[in-house]
Amino acid sequence: MEILFAAMGKLLFLILLVIGAAASFLELRWRSRPGNELELTAGDWSYVVFEPQKYLLTGKLELINKNPYREVMVPQLEAKVTLLSQESLEGITHQCRVISRHKDSQPRNDGYWLAYIVQPSDRTTLEIQLEIHGENLQPLQTAWIEVRYDTYGPAGQIFKTRHIVLPLQFPDSEIEPQWRQTPVAQVMPIRTHVLTHTDRPEDIIDRYVAPHAQPGDIVAISETPMAIMQERLIHHNEVKPGWLAKRLCQYFYRTSSFATAGGLQVLIDLIGPVRVIYAFVGGTFAKVVLKKPGMFYALSGDQARLIDDVTGTLPPYDQFIVLGPANQQELVNDIKQKTGLDVAIIDANDLKIVDVLASSGVPKQLLQEALRSNPAGNADEQTPVVLIRPKR
Repeated sequence: MEILFAAMGKLLFLILLVIGAAASFLELRWRSRPGNELELTAGDWSYVVFEPQKYLLTGKLELINKNPYREVMVPQLEAKVTLLSQESLEGITHQCRVISRHKDSQPRNDGYWLAYIVQPSDRTTLEIQLEIHGENLQPLQTAWIEVRYDTYGPAGQIFKTRHIVLPLQFPDSEIEPQWRQTPVAQVMPIRTHVLTHTDRPEDIIDRYVAPHAQPGDIVAISETPMAIMQERLIHHNEVKPGWLAKRLCQYFYRTSSFATAGGLQVLIDLIGPVRVIYAFVGGTFAKVVLKKPGMFYALSGDQARLIDDVTGTLPPYDQFIVLGPANQQELVNDIKQKTGLDVAIIDANDLKIVDVLASSGVPKQLLQEALRSNPAGNADEQTPVVLIRPKR
């Protein structure tokens, strides 16, 4: 009987693999069609005015045509702003201006965006000015700017959106948070501003951690904020689920990030449909026949267990699918070299499970014991960094 079950399992594996491979090939052919290869950068931003009743932020962005043979036109470009605050936005006003900075034409005084041609392998520049007024702007946390632009070229008309999140509230780094006791170390969750693409990990440590740190301390950084600083996130509107994602997502438990077609499509785009099929079939076989659950995530690789679907983190990132950080070991080595502190990237939860993704030589057991209570939290604590002081 066991031999029969094993044979049936292998046959099922082969059938599903062939069907999935055929569907994946057709989907890849469809998705690999060339588009308008015009991308908008997140830009370099400056806080020109940052007063209690007035903010003025300016950003210099670039439209880059990555197609070496075809020009792409930009008939329309506009920006929408959403302000997030701890209190009501009543009495707070804002104005967002988009100003073209093309090298061969002047911007219009009325703010109208003139249709522009970006030559092959060329780029052009634009400026965004965000001005905010109110009696008290201190409760404002972030400004979420959605730059919507229309590309017109070899792939026809394609609408794109560039999401930019800018922090507007910065905690006082000189106020020392409270230490918490664990059996192996003292831990200090440290509050920061809402981290964005404008931040670098070493700068966050210098600003918020260094005033409280001493030699021998360890800095633990949560994996989701680290990924956000690397811009490894995708707005749910930009994900286009295919046939494979829509079918396979039905088989995942409802709380999984892959229980939605969008979440699973992000994984497919990341590691390829063939590997996803292999992991799904192998995981199903291991769960049903071998009674060994969880093999899908093992066969899919590290990124599979790190992807957070919509609602997985604090606003405005609750609208996004966030991947895990890239080049984790190189990242912690670089941060240690720049700050002089030992660093670890951590994935922890309220179930007392601590996964050490990478560290600069810190004992894994020490990190797990120190962070088992999840001092950083998984809600809106806004404490993505934990300072660990091992007990001597």
